[in-house]
Amino acid sequence: MLHVAMISTGEEVLHGDIVDTNAAWLSRLFFERGFALSRRTTVGDQLEGLAAEIEHCSLTSDVVIVNGGLGPTSDDLTAQAAAIAADVGLEQSDYWVEQMREKYQKLNIVMPQSNLKQAMLPEGSELLENPIGTACGFAMKLNRAWIFFTPGVPSEFKKMAQEQILTRLKATYTETEKLDCHRFYTFGLSESGIGDTLASVSLPKGYELGYRSSLPFIEVKLFAPATDTNALAFQQQMIDLLGENVVSIGQTLPEHVGAQLVAKQLTLSLAEQCSGGWLTNWLQDYPDAKAQLRQGWMLGTVETAELAASDQLASALAMATASREKTTSDIALVSGPLYDGKVAVAMATPDGDWAQVISTKRQYGSRDMRSLIATVMLDMLRRWLDDQPVMGQFSSLNRESEIFLTS
Repeated sequence: MLHVAMISTGEEVLHGDIVDTNAAWLSRLFFERGFALSRRTTVGDQLEGLAAEIEHCSLTSDVVIVNGGLGPTSDDLTAQAAAIAADVGLEQSDYWVEQMREKYQKLNIVMPQSNLKQAMLPEGSELLENPIGTACGFAMKLNRAWIFFTPGVPSEFKKMAQEQILTRLKATYTETEKLDCHRFYTFGLSESGIGDTLASVSLPKGYELGYRSSLPFIEVKLFAPATDTNALAFQQQMIDLLGENVVSIGQTLPEHVGAQLVAKQLTLSLAEQCSGGWLTNWLQDYPDAKAQLRQGWMLGTVETAELAASDQLASALAMATASREKTTSDIALVSGPLYDGKVAVAMATPDGDWAQVISTKRQYGSRDMRSLIATVMLDMLRRWLDDQPVMGQFSSLNRESEIFLTS
């Protein structure tokens, strides 16, 4: 079995000032390509500690990826630590000095002397090109491991990992089998509930099932050997078990809804109070959905006495109808104000109008609440577009009341 380790460096990563997205990205990429990580560690900007971790991983792993610490400042210690671990000195790469100078010349800037540090590499190491930034990577053989040193800037790291490191690993370790990841997204179910439901699915050897909870969705991932033609059948079995709470397959919910709107040539308008413009902003990241969005309003919430559920429904329905008519759009989605933990969401369509008053089963912060309500709105639209019942069943929500009016 091939043992692959990753070492992340930096005080900002170790102490949680920034999220280590590079490690998560690499873990996922390598797993799918057949090089699953067996160890991940984080070390601060401490020379001796980093050198010791590099040496330890070189003795226990076949491949090691070290990320970060290749910059020009005093706390960038990775090259020096690698040299200590290998018991060699540092030598300047004249080639990389020239590459850095050319990068600065294109910007009409004189290269600072401090950047020369980025060309100091352990003796005998192999330089890895960085076409984006000034921090080259390098590779070296130490004990049983090939160790690859990479910059911490995500765009630079990802390009180097994909185009140089992964390419090299695939050529060297030909026995590993690539995995395909078949993914779909659910809304309104708990992770434990999904796990219980899918427990009846018997997967063959070489398959692996994974979950990623990111409010308000739970992503279900089926990893299968790329050569296995039965993966889609197993995925469909799981989708059938989870039913209408599967909101999209192989793409996010906004992507799915956007594609449906384009295919059916339907336009959309939004009026948001409780969701605070969340849905309008969310759809801007997806070209199809953005193209079909005719208007988005963010409406303030005026403090007033608590409304009865029937009044909330009527108000939301009236707002949806008015939004649709005013913008001459095909569909309007609305979130009303939050009253005593309850909010009305409504949708007006050519086929009729729907509204529901919902409350949450637990307390959410403002950001999570806005995200949740926006997702309920978009899921109503998704269900209507997919010819499913518009009112879904959600384990995290209570439906206080609902109404449907035919057009």
